[in-house]
Amino acid sequence: MSSRIIPVQPFDYVVFGATGDLTKRKLIPALFHRFVDGQFDEQSRIIGVSRSKLTDAEFRKTVRDSIEAFVDNAYLDKKAIERFVSICTYVANDVTDEANWGDLDGSLRKDTSIVRAFYLAIAPDLFGPTCEYIKKKGYYRRDARVVIEKPLGHDLASSIAINDEVSRIFKEDQVYRIDHYLGKETVQNLLALRFANILFEPIWNSAHIEHVQITVAESVGAGTRGYYDESGALRDMVQNHIIQLLTLVAMEPPASDGADALRDEKLKVLRSLKPIAGPDVGRCTVRGQYRAGSVDGAAVAGYLDELPKEKQVDGKAVSRTETFVAIKAEIENWRWAGVPFYIRTGKRLPSRASEIVIQFRNIPHSMFDHAEGAPKANRLVIRIQPDEGVKLFLMIKDPGPGGMRLREVPLNLSFAEAFAERTPEAYERLLLDVVRGSQTLFMRRDELEAAWMWVDPIREGWDAATDNPQSYMAGTWGPTAAIALIERDGRTWHEDGI
Repeated sequence: MSSRIIPVQPFDYVVFGATGDLTKRKLIPALFHRFVDGQFDEQSRIIGVSRSKLTDAEFRKTVRDSIEAFVDNAYLDKKAIERFVSICTYVANDVTDEANWGDLDGSLRKDTSIVRAFYLAIAPDLFGPTCEYIKKKGYYRRDARVVIEKPLGHDLASSIAINDEVSRIFKEDQVYRIDHYLGKETVQNLLALRFANILFEPIWNSAHIEHVQITVAESVGAGTRGYYDESGALRDMVQNHIIQLLTLVAMEPPASDGADALRDEKLKVLRSLKPIAGPDVGRCTVRGQYRAGSVDGAAVAGYLDELPKEKQVDGKAVSRTETFVAIKAEIENWRWAGVPFYIRTGKRLPSRASEIVIQFRNIPHSMFDHAEGAPKANRLVIRIQPDEGVKLFLMIKDPGPGGMRLREVPLNLSFAEAFAERTPEAYERLLLDVVRGSQTLFMRRDELEAAWMWVDPIREGWDAATDNPQSYMAGTWGPTAAIALIERDGRTWHEDGI
């Protein structure tokens, strides 16, 4: 089965931070794939902007290098690369210094049929100055779009400040707050699974679902990134990626697939989350920090051992940053009353895996008193990465004579098997959704602020506590307290296949 390629309007895509890691690893490869697949052609332009003093030729070399480094060899075609590179130009620019402002006049076209988009792949403290630069230089248009990357603040107050700076220039319908998890095919298929099939929605409630688990596990460490030590797992993963997954699982059916219809329902979920504050922080959350251990058979250092020297006190690294979080969340509304949502994320876990588990309730009565094997409650497992797919675990009779033997087996929808072509990366869809003017898979400001309102009291509770994050060995599933968090409710974490 092949996908249908729908071309987009010609565009001028201005990427601030064009020499940064995000642009090299994600943005350039994503745009190249869309170019090769025919969603845009040489009528469009990609304009790189950063402080580095580069010529067009030097920037084009970095574009070639990015493609060769981060695109699979099977998709490398020299002619396609040269065609793509030909639409890339560069402007050196320091938005913080008006005396060194670069000039985009020669790159941006005046034709209003050409979409104008600005991607801010830069630090959040530069969002405001960059938007001011765009306005003062006359590059702003009412139909222009601006894409902003996380971190969008470190708490509610800083998030409001950042958004206020951007909104002084760009209106809300022009702002695209990107969370790449929302661009993943499996995440979007969660919407199709729920709302394009009559099978699940009648039982998608507390009467039939016993609990929900959301796991986003990473086997890599935090490394020496200064950003991570300032943010930690709660801000880096829970406040955006995981909360977005939770809202898609829990929201009511939108009236349409329009951006605001979808985001209105997500916002209702965020506002229905039971606050976790004060003593509840200790009861409903666990934070951990990995120590030295082994992942995939290789010895790895602990988090404190990886920190730079400036984080040391008397020759010893000191940090209370959490690299693991587990939370028992609850949604206070009619659909989900009494259904716990267990979420966890961490670094240096045994494997890289992101999945959602919908655990249904047990059957009310079993007629199989004399059967071998007791009936197990059904589970729906939505695998986001890797090996994207959906599994529905059902009970069947084990084939053969000799009485009734019950066995749990999965109905398995593997995306790799069902769809022969390459699955596009999240940034491929999101970058061109900006060109299309579709905000469905982007966060609205009130969503972002509602998420911070729920997360901030947890962070404040941790900051007020005198204890450090609980230690866990790299290569394990986090602190023992995370296991206790779910097992004291008579449940266990789903770890089959991960």
